[in-house]
Amino acid sequence: MKSRILQSQLENDLFKKDVVILYGTRRVGKTTLVKQIIENQTKKGRKCAYFNCELMRIRSRVETTDDQALYDFFGGYDLVVLDEAQSIDKIGLTLKIMNDTFPNIQVIATGSSSFDIANKTGEPLVGRSRTFVLHQFSLQEIYNDTNDIIKLDANIENFMRFGLYPGVVEKVEREAIKAIKNITNSYLYKDILKIDGMKNSSILLALLKLLALQIGSEVSYNEIANRLGISIPTVAKYIDLLEKCFVLFVLPAFSRNIRNEIGLKSRKIYFYDLGIRNAIINNFSDFSSRSDIGALWENFCIVELIKKAQYHEIFFNNYFWRNYNQQEVDYIEEHSGTIYAYEFKYNPKAKVNIPKSFVETYGASIKLINRENFYKELLNLEK
Repeated sequence: MKSRILQSQLENDLFKKDVVILYGTRRVGKTTLVKQIIENQTKKGRKCAYFNCELMRIRSRVETTDDQALYDFFGGYDLVVLDEAQSIDKIGLTLKIMNDTFPNIQVIATGSSSFDIANKTGEPLVGRSRTFVLHQFSLQEIYNDTNDIIKLDANIENFMRFGLYPGVVEKVEREAIKAIKNITNSYLYKDILKIDGMKNSSILLALLKLLALQIGSEVSYNEIANRLGISIPTVAKYIDLLEKCFVLFVLPAFSRNIRNEIGLKSRKIYFYDLGIRNAIINNFSDFSSRSDIGALWENFCIVELIKKAQYHEIFFNNYFWRNYNQQEVDYIEEHSGTIYAYEFKYNPKAKVNIPKSFVETYGASIKLINRENFYKELLNLEK
């Protein structure tokens, strides 16, 4: 079992009078992580309990605002884990009561969708919670498991074809494809469609296919709306839901209103897991026959940089940059008053055009990440 970087951060925030909320898609490893935390805390002499909130017998006991009833169920525990807590009606009020009334009980609540659980925990938990997001495996976690850079390097193509879900990594090709398709069909669509009364699965699938084919390119909500025969607000709503389910994320344009820069309304969209993306378009071909290698590499590197920053608790804003002269920077992170810019080229021999206007305007150097040097920027390693 690979260790998760997030575990130490999460455990460091326990017993500090806040509810801990852990987000992440199904099958990403939330349950495994919280059970490992329970095991560790039990070794320290704490009494811990795990509850699957999707079970009716658990929901019937937790769906209450009666503090005595809650104490009768949870009293005596030091740590309580409520897995898939969005299944509990008015979970926010329940967590508020537990946090206010039983300050010695540490609660960890997990959820597959920030839309679902945030709506139910939002106002009641203001100032009473700490939030974490568990992603698919990161390159750092996979490397930490073996300390074998050669093995990691040999599997990069597979990571870009089949993704980095715990139930997919290290499987042989046929089993990896079967596993990621199962996650996509049985869990992903199921979770998204039940949120906010979304009923039109054909529109959702068509939208996901359009977005999957546009990674690395600017996305026009107006164009998507016309192609799908829906309104622009509906497109925006669906994309917002997909983002809150941790399927994809929107990368806005970076601009300081300098003349010739594209506007802030421009955006690109990427997928948190390329296995999901490839399952949506049913393309798991090897790299000898793909035309989207550059887009896959760009998506892959951006997600790994996001994981790296989040797991090291670096709070940042991220963007892409382009001007009307078609000069572009693939990815920008802005934190601590500093701009960090990146270009991505899978082929180490590919020509790189560094936009002079960006460098001069913002005083930022641009780092290149390619197939030969990725371990330096994504893992801080030397071969």
